[in-house]
Amino acid sequence: MKALLLCAGYATRLYPLTLNQPKQLLLIAGRPMLDYTIDQLSEIDEIDEIYLVTNNKFYKTFFDWSKTLKTKKTIKVFNDGTLSDQTKLGAVGDMKFILDNTKMNDDLMVLAGDNLFLLNLKNFIHFFETKKSNSICLKDVEDFELIKKYSEVELDNNEKVLSFREKPTDPKTTLAAICIYLFPKNKLNLIHKYINEGNNPDQPGRYIQWLHKVDDVYGYVFKDNWYDIGDLGQYKEADEDYKHMRGSK
Repeated sequence: MKALLLCAGYATRLYPLTLNQPKQLLLIAGRPMLDYTIDQLSEIDEIDEIYLVTNNKFYKTFFDWSKTLKTKKTIKVFNDGTLSDQTKLGAVGDMKFILDNTKMNDDLMVLAGDNLFLLNLKNFIHFFETKKSNSICLKDVEDFELIKKYSEVELDNNEKVLSFREKPTDPKTTLAAICIYLFPKNKLNLIHKYINEGNNPDQPGRYIQWLHKVDDVYGYVFKDNWYDIGDLGQYKEADEDYKHMRGSK
């Protein structure tokens, strides 16, 4: 199994913090945000390589950071060649970029580099192996107003995705899709199919919205803490919570 960290955005909503520093390496409780994800991936025996895709602007920053990590996993940093928010490939475009530039013949875990989470990824992998199909992580935000900011998902009794809606105005559930996915190796070709059909290459949720209509997708619901670092308020909240958690150990 391979893991892919999506880190090629420009985080313009966090300017000036991210003008010359990638969002994924901003400090959370004194550590680069992405370090926490690397810690969790390092504990998964099934993963033998971690790929990170970024842009030309931040490639050297990520490359230098990768050399400071204390992990036995092989980490490879890829430069998608883009230089601005206007020319970026988009998250799904970067997934295709990695498939095109590696000889991958493995199941693939995809994670947004700006998500902080405490869920046990081993449990998610077990869920994926049980379902034997595309799997996504879902967080119950328990708030019908809050879910309007995210991707709302409905599941059937077998945890199969029935519907996937971006920022619903009339939500029916409070299950929010998180950018932590697992794709079987024999279904990775669907990423190419999605792009080749001219679909939106930017938000990763758009791919899942399309995918569940052409193939089986299952949703793994977790209750652990999750932070979507999209703006300064969310960044400060995560920083304070992690300072509290680390200080209490």
